[in-house]
Amino acid sequence: MTTGVLAMAYGTPSSREQVAEYYTDIRRGRPPTDEQLADLTMRYDAIGGTFPLREITQRQVAALQEALGNGFRVELGQKHAHPFVEDGVASLARDCDRIVGLVLAPHYSAVSVGEYARRAAAAAATHGIPIETIDSWHLLPDYLNFLTDAVLAAMATLPDDVQRDADVVFTAHSLPEKSVGPEDPYPDQLRATAEAVATQADLFRWTLAWQSAGRTPDPWLGPDILDVIRTRAEEGAAGVVVCACGFTADHLEVAYDLDVEARRVAEEVGLPFARVASVNDDRTVLNALADLVRSRVA
Repeated sequence: MTTGVLAMAYGTPSSREQVAEYYTDIRRGRPPTDEQLADLTMRYDAIGGTFPLREITQRQVAALQEALGNGFRVELGQKHAHPFVEDGVASLARDCDRIVGLVLAPHYSAVSVGEYARRAAAAAATHGIPIETIDSWHLLPDYLNFLTDAVLAAMATLPDDVQRDADVVFTAHSLPEKSVGPEDPYPDQLRATAEAVATQADLFRWTLAWQSAGRTPDPWLGPDILDVIRTRAEEGAAGVVVCACGFTADHLEVAYDLDVEARRVAEEVGLPFARVASVNDDRTVLNALADLVRSRVA
């Protein structure tokens, strides 16, 4: 029998017309206000009116399928857009005897990767098929090697007299503080990734920050990347390099929140700025993820 692999991702609208439906799903069925919808649409317009995550995710899925080869079938299941997690499970259940879930995000939190796993398990139960979801892969050697090389490459784009003195800031998506309990490994896993890359790259100055917090009245994990950039400028930093190690694709939280918004803040405070490349469909990392899937099957 074939082993199913459910590659899970956040999801994205594919066109301007789908933004409202997508935003409503993120808000758990509550339609956004006109102001909220206009703000999100503006962000997509600011990156050229494109929706890059869809194509990147499809390339990631194709690369996983190629790396796994015969005996495996990879399907996409998304959190907030078609095909949903439940759609991917249903497709795999037709001709697979088991499913391995793989979230295309390295760090575990109960409200992020944990939610994917719970939805996948519930869907698999309705089809009577066993599923096991990989919790995290934040210390996967090839992922760390990719980030190390990408950090050094980004630093090399800064002026010569700035490169080795620049601050490297490792970021991941912020979460509401109330949803990240004391037993949740999310912050510690981010730090572990950052420490490993900092050691491999022999970084002189580095720190952690959070980004892309939701627009809710509740406090979110901080400090925010924009505040960190401003603080570093006040403290006399030579430059700043942002490594969004919590993300694996150039989607809106990277292409707008960092490439547009964070870069603009850095320019306003006079700091040379560089953003580290994302994994996207890097074959070495995706081959390593395929090996991780195989090890679970074995």
